[in-house]
Amino acid sequence: MIIAIDGPSGAGKSTVAKLLSKVLDFEYIDTGAMYRALAYKAYINNIEIDENKIDKMLEMTTIDYYDNKIYLDNQNVESLIRSEIISKGSSKISALKNVRIKMVALQRNIAKNKNVILDGRDIGTKVFPDADFKFFITASVETRAKRRYEQLKLSGTDVDFNDVLLSIKKRDESDSTRKISPLEMADDAILIDTSNMEINEVVKTIANLIGGKNVL
Repeated sequence: MIIAIDGPSGAGKSTVAKLLSKVLDFEYIDTGAMYRALAYKAYINNIEIDENKIDKMLEMTTIDYYDNKIYLDNQNVESLIRSEIISKGSSKISALKNVRIKMVALQRNIAKNKNVILDGRDIGTKVFPDADFKFFITASVETRAKRRYEQLKLSGTDVDFNDVLLSIKKRDESDSTRKISPLEMADDAILIDTSNMEINEVVKTIANLIGGKNVL
C-alpha cells in the first residue's frame, strides 16, 4: 500500500507521516530530506545550485533512506539538514529537472513491494499518482511559521519569528510556481487543515480514514 501525504512547508506532514508509519507499521520515507541532503552537499562544498553543476554532483552522490534516517554518501546527515539555509537551498535544488528525475526514480525504487508512507510536495501528483490514499495537509501560514520557529528554537538556533514567517511565504511561492512538479493538491486527495489540531488528532483522523479504526 502507498500512502501519499503532500503539503506546504511547516504543515506538520513529516511528523504526522512518521507517527502514522509507527501506528500502521509501514515504512516511512521523508522525500523532502532527500532534497535537503543534496542541498546540504552543495552548501558544504560551495557548489552553485545550477543545473549543470548539480548534474556533475549527482554523478558522485548516493542518497538512501532507511530506519527513518537520511544517508548522504553513506553518512547519516539527519541532524545536519534542518537549518533555514539548507531549507532555502532545498527549495532551489528541488526545482531542477535533473534532480527531480533522479529523486523520483529513487523514491519509487525504495517504495517497491512495500507498505510505505511518503510525504513531500508532489507525491500524490507526480511520484505516485496511483497511490492508495492521498492526503494534503496544510495550515495557515502564521501557524506554520510558529511551528517552524519553535522547532528551530528548541534545536538551539537563534532566529527571529518574522524572518521565519517571510521564509515560509517565500518557500510557498517558490514551491507553488516552479515549472517542475509544483506544490499542488491532487484532485483525489483528502484535505486536512491542521491549524487547530493536535498532532495525535491528525494521525488518528488519517488512520481512521484509511480503515485503521481504534488504533490510537
